[in-house]
Amino acid sequence: MHYPTAKANATEQKEYRKALRNNMTTAEATLWRALKGRGAGGMKFRRQQGIGPYILDFYCPGHRFGIELDGASHDYKYEYDEQRTEYLREQGIRVLRFSNQQVLTSMQGVLAEIVRAANEVTDPTPDPSP
Repeated sequence: MHYPTAKANATEQKEYRKALRNNMTTAEATLWRALKGRGAGGMKFRRQQGIGPYILDFYCPGHRFGIELDGASHDYKYEYDEQRTEYLREQGIRVLRFSNQQVLTSMQGVLAEIVRAANEVTDPTPDPSP
């Protein structure tokens, strides 16, 4: 089932998204420094992007894919993560998952995987931002 009208950045999530941005994990802050300013293959990313009832750690609107970092907060939440990924897939959003450890020990490999995944997207949506 596709939900073409999944609400992005729902008002009721605003404070929670802000809190997540202000309290990023070390891995999230490290990856954000590498992604911001179009640091990964010239792609624009947003952090803590709401899509429907979920909030992605990072989202690339031009290629419609999200990045999730899995640390201790994701332990034993496999069913929740699976439901979330399925919902996002139904919205046409591909989700890449990396562990915090991967980001902290192999940033170049993580960035290469992000760029590779973006290049697999056959019809990226034009990014309206300059």
